[in-house]
Amino acid sequence: MDTKRKEKIAFTILFLATILVITPVALIFALILIRGIPALTPEFILGMPREGMRAGGIFPVIVGTFYLTLGTAVFSIPFGILAAIYLNEYAGRNWLTRVIELAIINLAGVPSIVYGLFGLGLFVTFLRFGASILAGSLTLAIMTLPVIITATREALSAVPRSFREVSFSLGASRWQTVRHVVLPNAIPGILTGTILGLSRAAGETAPILFTVAAFYLPRLPQSVYDQAMALPYHIYVLSTQVPNISVKIQYGTVLVLVGMVFILNLIASYLRTKFRKRKTW
Repeated sequence: MDTKRKEKIAFTILFLATILVITPVALIFALILIRGIPALTPEFILGMPREGMRAGGIFPVIVGTFYLTLGTAVFSIPFGILAAIYLNEYAGRNWLTRVIELAIINLAGVPSIVYGLFGLGLFVTFLRFGASILAGSLTLAIMTLPVIITATREALSAVPRSFREVSFSLGASRWQTVRHVVLPNAIPGILTGTILGLSRAAGETAPILFTVAAFYLPRLPQSVYDQAMALPYHIYVLSTQVPNISVKIQYGTVLVLVGMVFILNLIASYLRTKFRKRKTW
């Protein structure tokens, strides 16, 4: 069998595998879109809930999800990026850094329910934040940190070593090199990993189940110490614990969450493309 024929067979297999992966996702999205679009009225998006969520809108749910995602970003992005910079640019290669790297990898694979129980024990009970936006945001931030640290380290490692050596040879300090040479070239990868981590946090149910989520609060949160409604938990309760609710409301709520995550991913793609155009290597 000649090389071209082997390549053709390999490409065919890869194409079929791609179709097998994409088709179920496309069918699920089409089902959500068809059943959810009829619910997307101004009243549904901007209205307050009524009758135990059997009527009205989901505006507090959207606002609560936005607050949680914003709080997660505030707590996780700075610490995640700084930790990655230290591990990649400053820390020596010894047993301690290897243990830290192994811990980060393991934390990325911990089930989200474990983070929820941790947040319940530390933030809700021990620190007495109660079930609140603050406790939920901190829990989601801890869950997101391993993803941000890993993505940032990979982006920093992708910057050629020669860039650093040239900067050092011109008399720049290590921090000046990191700030003016390494970080600008690593921004596309950092942004992509960060937004993907936040997208995951926005769709998690288990961590907020114990730390912040409430099913029916027909008002907006007034402070970070208030409970809040959130789309993932709201969808779970609508699907399992509310009898005789319209399917249109269920799928409309799912569509709003999918739309929020989709928008975050679009932002990541746009920023990645924009910053990659500035690269000269």
